[in-house]
Amino acid sequence: MLVLGIDPGTAITGFGLIETDGWRSVAVKYGCIRTEAKSPMPERLGIIYQSLAEIFRSYRPDMFAIEKLFFAGNANSAMQVGEARGVAILAAYHAGLEVHEYTPLQVKQAVAGYGKADKNQVQQMIKALLHLQEIPRPDDAADALAVALCHAHTITPGSRHQRRKIYV
Repeated sequence: MLVLGIDPGTAITGFGLIETDGWRSVAVKYGCIRTEAKSPMPERLGIIYQSLAEIFRSYRPDMFAIEKLFFAGNANSAMQVGEARGVAILAAYHAGLEVHEYTPLQVKQAVAGYGKADKNQVQQMIKALLHLQEIPRPDDAADALAVALCHAHTITPGSRHQRRKIYV
C-alpha cells in the first residue's frame, strides 16, 4: 500500500511517499513544495493545493497522513501552518482519501521508539527503516517520510482500508 505523509508549511510543505506492507517500507518519492514568501497567501496556498493534487493524480496513494499542528510560540506562524494543513487535508479529501493525523510525539514514538527523540535520531531511523543511502534532505521531506512511517507502523499489517477515490 502506498502512504503519502505530509509535513505542512506555507513556505515549505514536505511530502513523502512510501510503499509498505505494514512490516517493511521503502521510499517511493519525497521532496518539498516551496512557495515564495513575497507571494500573496492565497497564491501560496493554491500552489500547495495544485502540487498535492498532482501528486495524488500521479501516484494515487492509498493512505494519507499529516502532522498535527503543534506550536507553543508564534500564533501567526501557527495560523499559517494551519492554513497549509487545511489545504493539504482538502486535497486529500478531493482525492477520496481518509485523513490520518499524528502529533510530533506520536511520529517520534513510532519511528524512533521514543517520543522525545531529537531530529537526528528520527532522521537516522528514517534512513535505516527505508533502507536509504543517506538522510533525506531537506528536513521537511524527512519529516514527511516520518509521518508516513508513523502511519505505516500504526496500521495493522495486511489490513485493507476503505477509500473512496474522487479524482478532480
